[in-house]
Amino acid sequence: MANDLCLDILGTSFTITVEEDEAYLRKVLAQYRAAVENTKNISGISEPLNIAVLTGFLLCDEINKIKRQLEDESVEISERTMGLIAKLDQALGMSGNG
Repeated sequence: MANDLCLDILGTSFTITVEEDEAYLRKVLAQYRAAVENTKNISGISEPLNIAVLTGFLLCDEINKIKRQLEDESVEISERTMGLIAKLDQALGMSGNG
């Protein structure tokens, strides 16, 4: 079901139509507004376009850091799993021979 969301941020207003739940869209918009405010506070930039661009860059940086962390955790989990499987194979092999 398509939903329209009116965006009014940094002096710009427009409406987008998306296939997401309205509550979810409002949550994302609130997160973006918070990110914009954070960018304003840490950068001292006042030009809306520059704030929007820098906010987008910082959000992409955050996404990539999270992805890297998840990938690292996935590798660690795989290694641990393989180690446990090897121990189980060894234990089952020992009990089968006895």
